[in-house]
Amino acid sequence: MGDHKEQPLRVGAAVRRRRRALDLTLAVVAERSGLSVPFLSQIENERARPSQTSLEKLADALRTTAVELLAAADPACSVDVVRAEGAEEWAEPRVRSLVRGHHQMHASEFTGDHDAGRELQFRNDQLMYVAEGAVEIEAEGRAYRLGRGDTLYLTGGVRHRWRATVPETRLLVVAVAEHIEALRDTKPHR
Repeated sequence: MGDHKEQPLRVGAAVRRRRRALDLTLAVVAERSGLSVPFLSQIENERARPSQTSLEKLADALRTTAVELLAAADPACSVDVVRAEGAEEWAEPRVRSLVRGHHQMHASEFTGDHDAGRELQFRNDQLMYVAEGAVEIEAEGRAYRLGRGDTLYLTGGVRHRWRATVPETRLLVVAVAEHIEALRDTKPHR
């Protein structure tokens, strides 16, 4: 009772909306992402689900993030419970969206390793919290080692990459949504 509809995320519809908003053909997205046109068509028609790696390639091709695509896959609710049991998970490494719908904030839980070679850069601020295990995060030319309970705050625009240093690490990432224009207040506060 009170839970959001118990249906799988419709990522394909979100991908199609984003592609059309950018006025791109499937062929252009296929070329940018390295994925095939038939596979992209299957994704858009909900006949195939992309792996996390494919979703990230697709997001890059559509100039967005995997988190944004997942968030756009469900409508926003003013109150929503995302249950841990039976949660939608993607192939190893696993990522789970903790906030559904198109909101001002996104949160994801990463379990296991991550594509450590992939450099990330988000438009807005984000917070990374290590729930279990340990990670190493490279940002602004420095490496930060975080253990259970540690957090790292990144200002929007900071290029970074991260990797799990312990098996079954759980990293929570909370970020201001990409569609929000977060402005810096340059005036001193009194």
